[in-house]
Amino acid sequence: MSADSDPDSHLREERLHREPLLQGHFLKVVRDTVRLPNGREATREFVLHPGAVMVVALSDDGRLLMERQYRHPMQQVMLEFPAGKRDPNEDSLACARRELQEETGYTAREWAFAGRHAPTIAYSDEVIDIWFARGLQAGDRRLDEGEFLDVFLADPAELMAACHEGRLIDGKTITGLLWWQQVMNGSWILEWRDNPAA
Repeated sequence: MSADSDPDSHLREERLHREPLLQGHFLKVVRDTVRLPNGREATREFVLHPGAVMVVALSDDGRLLMERQYRHPMQQVMLEFPAGKRDPNEDSLACARRELQEETGYTAREWAFAGRHAPTIAYSDEVIDIWFARGLQAGDRRLDEGEFLDVFLADPAELMAACHEGRLIDGKTITGLLWWQQVMNGSWILEWRDNPAA
C-alpha cells in the first residue's frame, strides 16, 4: 500500500523480528522489533490472546445477568458480564452461547451481535466480541475446574451507580453498559435473530 493510498503510513510500524518470551497455558508474550515511521528501530512487548466474547444478557423484567468473580491480578472480587476466551477455530457466537451456559446456566432464545472491544491496546492484541442475548432460560451451570463465581440479576441503575462510585471498574463490562444504554435509548440498533445457526 502506497503512502498516497494509506493515510496512516506516517504512523505505522513495520515488524522486523519476533522473539517469544513466554508461552503460558493460553497466553503468549512476545517481543517484536519494529521499524518506526522515522526509520529507527524499537521493541514492543505484548501479550498474544486468542480472543474472547462477552454477553450482555437481558432478563424479561429488564435486569442484566451479572457475575461476581475473584480476579487474581486485581486481588479482589469483580463485577462483570459473563465472558470467556474463544477456543481455537471457535465461532464467536458459538463461544458466546457456550460461555453463557457454562458460567451462568442460562440459554437464550435470541442473539444480536453488538460490536467489538479492545481492552488493552498498549500491551495485548485481545479483542472481545460483544453479544446481546434475550429470552433467557435458566438451567444448570458447567463451570470449569477451579472456576468459582456468583451469578445474579442486577438492576441497570444499580450497575450504573456502581460504575460512578468506582465499585464496577471492569473495562469490558463498562463498555457493555455503554452499549446497553445506547440500545435502550434507541440510539444504537441491534439486529436480533431467533435461534441463529452456530
